[in-house]
Amino acid sequence: MPFNIVRNDITKMNVDAIVNAANTELQMGGGVCGAIFKAAGAGELKAACDKLAPIQTGAAVITPGFQLPAKHIIHTAGPVYKDGRHGEAELLRACYMNSLELAAQHGCEFIAFPLISSGIYGYPKEEALHVATTAIHDYLASHDMDIYLIVFDKVAFSISKKLLGSVESYIDQHYVDEHLDTHRRRNLLDVERSELFTDEILSEVISAPDMAAPSMASGPPDIVRNLDEPFAQTLLRLIDAKGKTDAEVYKLANIDRRLFSKIRSGKGYMPSKRTIIALAIALELTLSETEDLLKRAGFALSRSQKADVIIEYFLVNRKYDIFEINEVLFHYDQPLLGG
Repeated sequence: MPFNIVRNDITKMNVDAIVNAANTELQMGGGVCGAIFKAAGAGELKAACDKLAPIQTGAAVITPGFQLPAKHIIHTAGPVYKDGRHGEAELLRACYMNSLELAAQHGCEFIAFPLISSGIYGYPKEEALHVATTAIHDYLASHDMDIYLIVFDKVAFSISKKLLGSVESYIDQHYVDEHLDTHRRRNLLDVERSELFTDEILSEVISAPDMAAPSMASGPPDIVRNLDEPFAQTLLRLIDAKGKTDAEVYKLANIDRRLFSKIRSGKGYMPSKRTIIALAIALELTLSETEDLLKRAGFALSRSQKADVIIEYFLVNRKYDIFEINEVLFHYDQPLLGG
C-alpha cells in the first residue's frame, strides 16, 4: 500500500528511512526526536548531526540509522506554529516534500514519518494531518514509494470534527449489530433509509436510479452489462468508461503498481475486498456500481460491518478522497483501503 497510517513506535519501523522531527540545530530534543536519538545511539547520532547543523526550517538532511532498524534517518526542522499566518503551512509542506526528495535520492523505497510539528511545536493536529496527507498524496501522484505516517496513539491523531460528526451520524443510523435477526434488521434499515436523506440529499437520492438499491426488476446500471464478465475484464472496461489511465487509477486507489499489474493480467488473480473497494473509489463509482464490482469477486458490503458502513457513507455522498476515507477508517480502528 503506497500510503498507510500505522499506530506504532517509529523507532521500531523496519524501513529504508524514518523521519526525525528535528530542531534547526539538530540537537537531541524531547518527544519523537529524543526517542529517535536514544534508540539510534545518542552519541553516534549527535556526532553525525553536528557535521550537518544548522539547517533551515523546512529543510532536510540525512544520516545513517545507526542502531535503528531503519537504514537512514532523515532530519527535517518543522515550523513552530504561531497563528497560521506566518507561512507555517508552506514550511510544514516543505518538510515532507524535501524529506521525500532526499529519500528518493538515496534510493529509499520505504519511508516512515511522524506527524511533524504537531507536538511541542504546537501545530494544530487536524491541520498538521491535512498538510501531511496532501503533501504525501501530491508526491505519490508522480513517484512510486511506500510511505507510512506513524501515530503513536490516538491523542496524536485528529481529523475534521465536521466530517467525523457526519460519519458518526451515518453509522448510528445504519450500523446493524450482528445479533439482530434478519427480519428486524431489514425493518430497521428501511426506517433508517427513510430518515437519513433530507432536504437536497433526499431529492437527489430518490431521483437518481444509480443510487437506489439494485433490484432484478429495474436491472443493473448501464455501466454494468454482462453478469458473467470476469472481474479483471469488468475493471478494465470501467477504467476505459471513466476515461482514466491505469496509473491514475492505481495511484488514486492507493494500490501498489505491481499489485495492479497482477490484477490487470486477468490470470485468475483475485484482489482482496478492500483493494476492490479502493478501485471503486478511484473510479468514482456509485454505491450500486461498487456493489456490482464486489459481487463479481464474491464480496458484498454489509451493514453489520462498521468499515462497510463508513465506506457506504463516502460512496453515497460521492466523496472519493481515499486518504480522507482511510483517516476515518483509522479513527475507528478499521482496516485501511488500498493494497
